[in-house]
Amino acid sequence: MQALQGARQQGHKFGKQANGSLQNKAGGTGKRKLAMQKQLSLKVRRTVYICDIDQSVTEEELAEIFYDCGKVQDCRVCGDPNSAMRFAFIEFEEEEAVPKALAKAGMKIGPFSLRILPSKTAIVPVNNTYLPRTEEERELCSRTIYVANIDKRADKRDVKAFFTNICGAVTKLRLLGDFHHMTRIAFVEFEEADSANRALDISGALLGMLPLRISPSKTPVRSSPTDIQEHSNSEQRPRRRPNGPSGGQKIPLSSSGTLTDEASTAS
Repeated sequence: MQALQGARQQGHKFGKQANGSLQNKAGGTGKRKLAMQKQLSLKVRRTVYICDIDQSVTEEELAEIFYDCGKVQDCRVCGDPNSAMRFAFIEFEEEEAVPKALAKAGMKIGPFSLRILPSKTAIVPVNNTYLPRTEEERELCSRTIYVANIDKRADKRDVKAFFTNICGAVTKLRLLGDFHHMTRIAFVEFEEADSANRALDISGALLGMLPLRISPSKTPVRSSPTDIQEHSNSEQRPRRRPNGPSGGQKIPLSSSGTLTDEASTAS
């Protein structure tokens, strides 16, 4: 009886300790989350959104225009699938630079006047471990593009064929994402820098059923152990898409990247 009471007391004591530990962990997580939200909010207030940017304007040229407003922390130019023009986000080191940047609205860069607005989002930081580390890697970046909004039914061979047919020879390609995601992304490295520039001009072209979003890549294509494993496995088994909407069939694509009549009828 005494042993049972002792066990119960020990159990209650352990329960209290465990509960206290969980509360401390929850409190720590909550504080970290609040700190991250505060930091994100500060980044948004230091960022402006710029649209109607001509495709010939580079990130360096755009950032240079705003240097007199304040120190530029980051500049990101993106492709717009619904327009031949592009848009960008510029984050400043100080929030006081934002009103000065907004005052530049209407300024002409090339044939178009810029529209500048306070940003509603922060720039997603690039993982520093993937940034170019040598002059050779920086040269590779000039031949590499980042592609978003890829139809999840398209595989690596579809993406490579699409860009090879329209833009030029592809030397490396890394396709990321799976069927749990609505769309996929890719990094595509070309043999020539001119091919990468041609790819930027076709942002908005259809691959499968979706318009691609294409922008310059800040990182070279880096292979991973999983890529090597996937390549090895693909040589050993037939090509299948068990969860794909196309019922395991390859998507027939035209040279423009759109679905052929056969695929449209099947879907």
